[in-house]
Amino acid sequence: MHSFLMARTRSGATPSTRRSAFRFSWLRPVLLAAGLALPWLASGANPLPAPLAAYTGQVVYLDFWASWCGPCAQSFPWLNEMQAKYGDRLKIVAVNVDSDPAAARQFLDRHAAKFEIRYDPQGQLAELYRIKGMPDSLILDRTGAVLHQHEGFRSERVADYETAIQQALGEPSANTRSSH
Repeated sequence: MHSFLMARTRSGATPSTRRSAFRFSWLRPVLLAAGLALPWLASGANPLPAPLAAYTGQVVYLDFWASWCGPCAQSFPWLNEMQAKYGDRLKIVAVNVDSDPAAARQFLDRHAAKFEIRYDPQGQLAELYRIKGMPDSLILDRTGAVLHQHEGFRSERVADYETAIQQALGEPSANTRSSH
């Protein structure tokens, strides 16, 4: 069982709720490959799910996190740095999946966020994006299509993460060497 699912189970989800939540999960990889969102979770013709519809037209770094996740705590300073560096060109949205809002508040008291925080205590958005562990991050293009996804946070890979951001923004990567 995935660590995210184990956390949801510990929080009181019953087997029947887990089954109904995953009823359409087989469809998600097909839709992701096609760059589509599930239509019953989208608002109108917008390909972004309703909780993210406000970000249409922006490149979004979507980061799923939980209060009990050590690598999530390690990622917050880097996320703050990326938000400061890219400013209005990149929207960083961190989605908390804790069922207990007090746990999320305590985490945020210890790890300041200089980017937007959203809450997904029922795991609906996490299920939509097939989040398997914490943290799990996606980069969405201006239409909401998933360009990049990675699970975990490793400080030795931050250059790779930033290269994916630069590519999504249409900027040349600082890690790319010139052939001249």
